[in-house]
Amino acid sequence: MGRVSGKVAIIAGAGTGVGAACMKIFAAEGAKVVGVGRTRGTLEQALAQARQAGGEGRIVVADLARPEGAAQAVHETIAAYGRVDILVHSAGVGYSWNEKSPGSMADVVNTTPDKWHEVMAINLDACFYLCREVIPHMRKQGGGAIVNVASISGMVGLPVAHTYTAAKGAMINLTRSMCVAYAADGIRANCISPGFIATPMVAPLLNLFDDPSMADRLTPMKRPGTPEEMAYGCLYLASDEASYCNGTVLVIDGGTTARQ
Repeated sequence: MGRVSGKVAIIAGAGTGVGAACMKIFAAEGAKVVGVGRTRGTLEQALAQARQAGGEGRIVVADLARPEGAAQAVHETIAAYGRVDILVHSAGVGYSWNEKSPGSMADVVNTTPDKWHEVMAINLDACFYLCREVIPHMRKQGGGAIVNVASISGMVGLPVAHTYTAAKGAMINLTRSMCVAYAADGIRANCISPGFIATPMVAPLLNLFDDPSMADRLTPMKRPGTPEEMAYGCLYLASDEASYCNGTVLVIDGGTTARQ
């Protein structure tokens, strides 16, 4: 207990999946958590779980795919707590987004420019906007930790979801570049790269694990990971335990990429 005690953590994409798990786990480990996302209802549920875990926090309803949304999130955090020590960026859309936005998870030929910009704005631009707002405050206070939630899809080629894979690959290299640029300011930038995780984002693919032979092809562990397993990876990278981790890409995929 207390691995991030006394720290202020912005959790982007806090309403569901990995972000919601980070809200609960970071709060239980002593951080004041600020959950940011577009949907008030899910954010309130995540905040309730964080408080049940004994933590303190608040929510900010904002569209992080717009620069003013990121500015609002950081402004409200500073106004409430006076600092920001940790940024966990878990906001994004995945395969389930195709149900709301058909064509958004297609290959290059079948992706329109509008769909490309839509997914890039949510999955990559939002990360840029938030980091751009947070880093000056971290510099001023003498340091901080940024943890971006990328994906193994940003490390290997896929036949579909090309905008998604491009965004996640770019997020990995943006993280590495921030590591190089801001280490002297005491700011560490790392990311996790999850594999198949049981979250709403990849819900359309989870039934593949019902077939034992397919489950074995997807990962040697033959099951999807949990949001909590990803959140503990984020917690480690955000904590002082990872004080020499900078530019790290922590793959948490049950062994999927070990076969690549």
